[in-house]
Amino acid sequence: MDIKIDLGTVVVFDLDDTLYNELDFLKSAYQSIASLLEPKDWKPLYSKMFSLYRCDINVFEFISIAYNIEIGQLVEMYRNHHPNIQLFDGVLDVFDAIKSKDGKIGIITDGRSKTQRAKLESLAILDYLDGIVISEEIGFEKPNLANFKAIENSISGNVYYYIADNLKKDFIAPNALGWKSVALIDNGKNIHYESHKHSDSHNLPQDFILNFKEIKII
Repeated sequence: MDIKIDLGTVVVFDLDDTLYNELDFLKSAYQSIASLLEPKDWKPLYSKMFSLYRCDINVFEFISIAYNIEIGQLVEMYRNHHPNIQLFDGVLDVFDAIKSKDGKIGIITDGRSKTQRAKLESLAILDYLDGIVISEEIGFEKPNLANFKAIENSISGNVYYYIADNLKKDFIAPNALGWKSVALIDNGKNIHYESHKHSDSHNLPQDFILNFKEIKII
């Protein structure tokens, strides 16, 4: 798809499962926890943790009993570890192309401030961003209009795009505000994979892409 960029164009992105796979954050967290609990030989524990997760068995409950550690402590370890995650192919090419034409880039994401900002830092994209809206910091989660109006207030523009993945909550607000909405189709690893349940007109984006290489900045 073509996106025409000029000084008045603001392209806003979701974070989890849009710029990278959130499953990779989970795997990174599990590796970090396993390394702390079994520093000399962490891989067998990590393997078991990930297998339990894939089987919908409570991983933290297992760890809590096996290692006599509070579940709350494990949750904090999960949220606060330094993530090892990578951008999807083509993301930086799109970012560079937007910036080369004087466009602006924003992020709207749900989650805890410390965790989401650690992800942005790990992905090394902070220097590209003209505005960041995180649900914990603003006090609202998508699909609340406030999150999107916060971007409009912080980044002035004539045309706004929102590129995201979750049909349940990502496109209701931008559609209502007259933004252009684009869905990145699940690559088979998304945390939220029930898009078929949210096919009402207000949930649907205006366009779909399979990957970032389908975006052409003009």
